[in-house]
Amino acid sequence: MNSPPTKLPRILIVDDSRIVRATIIKRIRDRFEVREEGDGEAAWQALLVDPDIHLVISDLSMPRLDGYGLLQRIRASKVPRVRDLPVIMISGDEDESARHRAKELGASDFITKGTGTAELLTRLDSLVSLAHTRENLEEARSQAAVDQPSGLLTPIVLERQITQALSYHHRHGSAVSVLVIGFDGLDALAANFGNETAEALVVQFSKMMGGAVRKEDSLARWGTSEVAVVTPGVDLIQAKNFSERIRDAVIRASITLRGQAIKASVTVGVAGVPDDDAGDATALLMCAKRRMTQGQAGGGNRVVSTDQAVPAAVPEPIPTPTPAPALAPAPAPAPARVDEALARIASGDKTFKRSQLARLGLWMLPLLRLIDKEFRLGLPLVEFERRLAAPEDE
Repeated sequence: MNSPPTKLPRILIVDDSRIVRATIIKRIRDRFEVREEGDGEAAWQALLVDPDIHLVISDLSMPRLDGYGLLQRIRASKVPRVRDLPVIMISGDEDESARHRAKELGASDFITKGTGTAELLTRLDSLVSLAHTRENLEEARSQAAVDQPSGLLTPIVLERQITQALSYHHRHGSAVSVLVIGFDGLDALAANFGNETAEALVVQFSKMMGGAVRKEDSLARWGTSEVAVVTPGVDLIQAKNFSERIRDAVIRASITLRGQAIKASVTVGVAGVPDDDAGDATALLMCAKRRMTQGQAGGGNRVVSTDQAVPAAVPEPIPTPTPAPALAPAPAPAPARVDEALARIASGDKTFKRSQLARLGLWMLPLLRLIDKEFRLGLPLVEFERRLAAPEDE
């Protein structure tokens, strides 16, 4: 029986000269699969939608977006698979200033248009191999059972535990609840005291939680400022009561950082079956996470076990009001449902406030996560959710 052919690594070649692209492709096509684009902007769009690109070869001078701009976008990306891509710049031997600038921006290597085939293939093989090694290390870290700083389970292990609990629920009808606990104002704390201090607070809380949960519960690190708990056999009301005790304990705790007393608080999002319609572990976690985010958007220091609307930002008072026209239409009320909001948008309604758009975005997050997962788009959904959960004042 013949084994399936090995898939060749895909390389993106970016140059506005078809002749240059064709020359490079001719020299490497036996060892690599190739995608080509004629400018940096088209290349950037390709990187966002094509997760199989392993390396980029880019010219420096191109229309719309040059090689420097493309390199800056790649290195500034919040998507790890894009940010960490090896990038080889096509540079002239005589232009040392251009090579120096590209190196400062994060170029992995340089080639000239006269580089020999053997040397080019050696450099490509080396960089692709290095990228694969890094990917394997990241994969190994993600598969690890324990988060090293906190000593808690990792998210991937937590999802397995929830999947097992849901399987038991489907067979026997027992309840399953999930708590996502977020620290209120951790970003501000990190800004004032440093990231290490903020991390120490999370670790300290994690140890406290480890002594509070049952043996059959699973406690895991979930994001930078959150922990999550799965509680088999506990219904939504019991989980909410437990969450209230956690919230109260944090409020009463005496925390001192660098000699300064800190008033810490947490917001807990609670979800569970059979109360919530969650088909799998990810859906149940996202439901609890969404409620935690909604609670923080409402001021924090609370337990949220049902979906809530994100409160609209309060506008600042206007010192000298300008009288409106006599027949000025009243502002449209905030949409109550996703289908209502989408219908208004489709009809050309442009009266949405920033807070209303943020609410709609949070409603749509589960759909976006599913699309991102199915199509492997690598969307920056963590940043997307963070920005929507705390919209700027209008």
